[in-house]
Amino acid sequence: MLLSEFLSALRQVSEFRFQQPNGDFVPNHFHITEVGRVHKHFIDCGGTERKESVVNFQLWSSDDVQHRLSPQKVIQIINLSQERIGILDEEIEVEYQGETIGKYGLSFDGINFQLITKATDCLARAQCGVPETKSKSVIASKESNSCDPGSGCC
Repeated sequence: MLLSEFLSALRQVSEFRFQQPNGDFVPNHFHITEVGRVHKHFIDCGGTERKESVVNFQLWSSDDVQHRLSPQKVIQIINLSQERIGILDEEIEVEYQGETIGKYGLSFDGINFQLITKATDCLARAQCGVPETKSKSVIASKESNSCDPGSGCC
């Protein structure tokens, strides 16, 4: 979700919640402790130089169960971040504490913001000799119900 999409969704709701991939909700008394821009400049395993930037939100919950952030307050925080540190209309990445700090993508279902699981990947599959993986839709569309070697079912 781009920052502009997030701001548009915030303007549609009177209160907001973040739902985790497992269906649980981030406690209503969460804080957004950071709004920033994270820039990553790196070389992938195939030797290609890459740059990525995201708008980063850090969610945190404490013992202050009376705390509630309104959408309007978050819009003010984002406006200040745009003004002072120049965050751009980029994809949002959300950090949230589980057993360790998790990084999530973000979407909106019309009511709640959804934390979307992210995964690592090889960015240079051809150079590394890693075969492309088949999508679940390709596997599901196989006519065979067997799990023969080379059938793509497993």
